[in-house]
Amino acid sequence: MNIKELMDYTGQILEVERFRDYCPNGLQVEGRQEVNSIVTGVTASMALLQAAQQAGADMVLVHHGYFWRNEDPRIIGIKHKRIRFLLEHQLNLSAYHLPLDAHPVLGNNAQLALKLGLQVEGSVGEQSLVLHGSLPQAETLGGFQQRLGGLLQRQPLVVGDTAREVQRVAWCTGAAQQYLESAIELGVDVFISGEVSEQTVHLARESGVAYIAAGHHATERYGVQALGRHLAEKFGLSHRFIDIDNPV
Repeated sequence: MNIKELMDYTGQILEVERFRDYCPNGLQVEGRQEVNSIVTGVTASMALLQAAQQAGADMVLVHHGYFWRNEDPRIIGIKHKRIRFLLEHQLNLSAYHLPLDAHPVLGNNAQLALKLGLQVEGSVGEQSLVLHGSLPQAETLGGFQQRLGGLLQRQPLVVGDTAREVQRVAWCTGAAQQYLESAIELGVDVFISGEVSEQTVHLARESGVAYIAAGHHATERYGVQALGRHLAEKFGLSHRFIDIDNPV
């Protein structure tokens, strides 16, 4: 598969042009022109790049790539080592940030809903990044915490009465704790995101809307896998997800 054709198709299905993002979406570092094997991962760390090269990948596809807004633009230090590695091994690096959060089927939010059995009822917030819906039936916050922890293989941080029943849920993966106020306005029982800030705890306590910080990395493992599987099936490519664990 030609890399340009693959990137054109991916950009179209993710509608990258409609997003105001903090980084470039699509091909970030160009490698070999023909792609037969894709390795997906959450973040383009050196550990992932090395694992992808060992796996014989032609392209590394991630959610968190490079060239973030307001970062030092110089190609020095760790950034230099990563980019040099990609160029030396002719590895393509492609990254999709907000478009991969928001896609209604392949996105991080949609995939988390699928795994949790959440019925999506709508979206709110900047660029419609926050989804809201409901569980098939009410369960205690503590029970929901345990089920979520089992799914993500890590213990979520919970702010709220674990004996209380919850059913209406809002969620946004990653570092989206700032959307708790949107969840409060929706009148949901609980809001799920990846990270937590000090002030988020007080807001959850005082509003009565429970807050779950389930891990930035942990909540964003599923969109990139879904996208990788989709591309592999459509174009007859091989695909492998490599999880470089991150406790955050």
